[in-house]
Amino acid sequence: MAKRARSEEIEEPDRLEGFPHPRETFRLVGQDEALTRASRAIRSGLIPQGWLLGGPHGIGKATLAYRMARYLLRHGAADDGPEDLSVPSNDPVSLQVAAGAHPGLLVLKRGPNPKTGKLMTETSVDVIRRLSGFFGMTAGAGGWRIAITDTADDMTNQAANALLKALEEPPSRSMLMLLSNAPGKLLPTIRSRCQRLNLRLLSDDVLTSELAQHLPKMSEADRLALAKFSGGSLGAALALADDDMLALAKEAERVVDQAANPNVLTLLALADRVSRTAGRLPAFGSFLLNALQQRIRARAQAGEGARMRRWIEAWEQVRANFERASGLNLEPRQTILSSARAIGLASKRR
Repeated sequence: MAKRARSEEIEEPDRLEGFPHPRETFRLVGQDEALTRASRAIRSGLIPQGWLLGGPHGIGKATLAYRMARYLLRHGAADDGPEDLSVPSNDPVSLQVAAGAHPGLLVLKRGPNPKTGKLMTETSVDVIRRLSGFFGMTAGAGGWRIAITDTADDMTNQAANALLKALEEPPSRSMLMLLSNAPGKLLPTIRSRCQRLNLRLLSDDVLTSELAQHLPKMSEADRLALAKFSGGSLGAALALADDDMLALAKEAERVVDQAANPNVLTLLALADRVSRTAGRLPAFGSFLLNALQQRIRARAQAGEGARMRRWIEAWEQVRANFERASGLNLEPRQTILSSARAIGLASKRR
């Protein structure tokens, strides 16, 4: 699929620029196991009132959630529709969902700060409290009310407690889907009240095949690089294709590869380039952690279990460095240098 033009009227943090929003996406890639589990539950009528869809960012959680929602709003909890839960794109339900206008579907996510107009960093309790009024309404066509929280990771503590109350007292013919990049960080009481639905990392073969459809003009070598750096996420791979993100991911690979014998001047120059653009440091940190994860996975498969601890410690140190830098708005140079030093120590220790 080629990139589509983006409407200037649509400004959404969960839309990847140039590509359809998940509510407008009808192909679910590489998640047959999760789809089969969801289908069996929905078509049998034995639906949990809370679902927890877990997996890395960009792996298809929202696409699956909207697919489940469209089926329920169209067919209800019955086996009248297809086993793959598909609803045609020209169906009235699909058109309403794509427009964000179906009365039976509520999507809860971060929004703009009413005072500053800037996107909030957390999902506030006021957003989650909308569930009470929504679930209290008379059900519309099809009799179902479905809410999607995207993502549950963004909720404040107050918001999480408000959501827990909704899970404790759900009305009939209602379903709440929580999307989470890191389900383990959610409140245990929230996790225990939801049916877990984990999505899998995509293989390199699946990713390169999809990228050939989405990015036909890109060279095969760059598509292979995108698949390698994306960590099994199609969304991450497509995001990497924008601007110079692919080049930044390659820089992260070099930092790991050369950590044992680093060039300090090269690292300083890299830190300067990263610091010139807002938001570049978290992206670089993500690429660096992904590169480290790949090394750790390779060493584990090679049977180097006795030497894994130092690499895991390096990964934890790098993660802490970038989390601290993001939270405290620290200078990128020191963050990158200290992370390279931590990786270097892991490389040199025997």
